Amino acid sequence: MKLKVALTVAGSDCSGGAGIQADLKTMTMNGVYAMSVITALTAQNTTGVRAIQESTPDFLKQQMDAVFEDIYPDAVKIGMVSSGELICVIAERLKYYHAKNVVVDPVMVATAGSALMKTDAIRVLIDELFPIATLVTPNIPEAQVLSGLKIETKEDMTVAAKKIGDDYHCAVLLKGGHHINDANDLLYANQELLWFEGRRIDNPNTHGTGCTLSSAIAANLAKGFSLSESVLRAKNYVSGALAAGLDLGKGSGPLHHAFGLQGK
Repeated sequence: MKLKVALTVAGSDCSGGAGIQADLKTMTMNGVYAMSVITALTAQNTTGVRAIQESTPDFLKQQMDAVFEDIYPDAVKIGMVSSGELICVIAERLKYYHAKNVVVDPVMVATAGSALMKTDAIRVLIDELFPIATLVTPNIPEAQVLSGLKIETKEDMTVAAKKIGDDYHCAVLLKGGHHINDANDLLYANQELLWFEGRRIDNPNTHGTGCTLSSAIAANLAKGFSLSESVLRAKNYVSGALAAGLDLGKGSGPLHHAFGLQGK
């Protein structure tokens, strides 16, 4: 039996709602074999991040080599990477192995508000990973940092997506929400704009939503779907995971990644 393969390069979330754990669940539920390279251990839960312990650059490189030399991924999702030094290692290895279908989720702040990326690392992320990305998936706050623009309306989203895409030469999925619209996302790729309409689901438990979306996109790219079709399929998956109404934890709880399974 053969499966398409997706790799997540991100931080671990010991509470299971975001990061590596969410990525592995998402990729599996989207029909691919999931692998991981861990950039950092985090002590976190639904209420916030308590501590971060980074991988060393050499250990990160060893993980990348171990994966690519044995089971070559059909897509790669990059999530939380907190330092510029680690970003450089990831970019160098991805270029060395000619990685394809690279989805970069520029994770800067956790859902609960904790900073997950050092300020100087943002420039390195832009310079090293954006040029080799198939897609970059910022949310509104991240897009404001990347574009230098204030985003308060649908029109602002259009201007910001174009600026990010044109300035950094990459395709961009600017994720809506954050009280701007009913979870509508905007894809800017090849000089074209495409809106993906979503319905706002009345569920305060959104821990790991961004990780889940980018991982689902990567999984569908691995299976050979186009960029726009991969985004659409990923949005439908996230909507299902939110609509399932899982309620765990004392803060912003996780999604129900396995909503499609009926356990006995």
